[in-house]
Amino acid sequence: MSGPTGRGNSLGAALNDLLRSQVTPRHRLTSYTARHWHAQLSQLTATHRGHHALEDAGLGVTTQTLINWMSDPEYNIRRSYRDLIHTAYENAAVVPADPIPDHIKRGQYEISGTVKTGDDERERGTRRAAPLRIDATRGYWNAIEELWAAGELTDDEFEDHFIDDIIVSDIGEGTDGWDFPGASYTVELR
Repeated sequence: MSGPTGRGNSLGAALNDLLRSQVTPRHRLTSYTARHWHAQLSQLTATHRGHHALEDAGLGVTTQTLINWMSDPEYNIRRSYRDLIHTAYENAAVVPADPIPDHIKRGQYEISGTVKTGDDERERGTRRAAPLRIDATRGYWNAIEELWAAGELTDDEFEDHFIDDIIVSDIGEGTDGWDFPGASYTVELR
């Protein structure tokens, strides 16, 4: 494998792993791991998404108050403000910031793992069978992007839409549809 790679116990899990690895660190959902109110506020005030989350949570304080809070992690703020900061922080952590990167939507995919269409079921990406190659530029990414933006792109949803909207758009329906019944997949983006 030479390009960015995703791995998982299903095609959808491998696709999500690949997508998450290609989102810039400032937008990764896992970057939200702070526990103390000061660290949470620091992360929130560093991004537009964080500022919006603070507004949505109802934190209505002046800029000078924020500066005072940020200048001293031991500053004693009211419990109700700490709760609002925590709520904003939790809300910001579950909403992806940006659309799916263009190189993901325009890439060439190589899928390794068990691939089935009709009666033909084989392990792809081995010495005996090349990986399943998919040109994603021919696909329709709208449903995938909507789920991603809403924070609802589960492994199952990603797999279903990738099959219906990307694979079928590139190489057709297959003998009797496409199925990925294996327990281990690798997806490489080229």
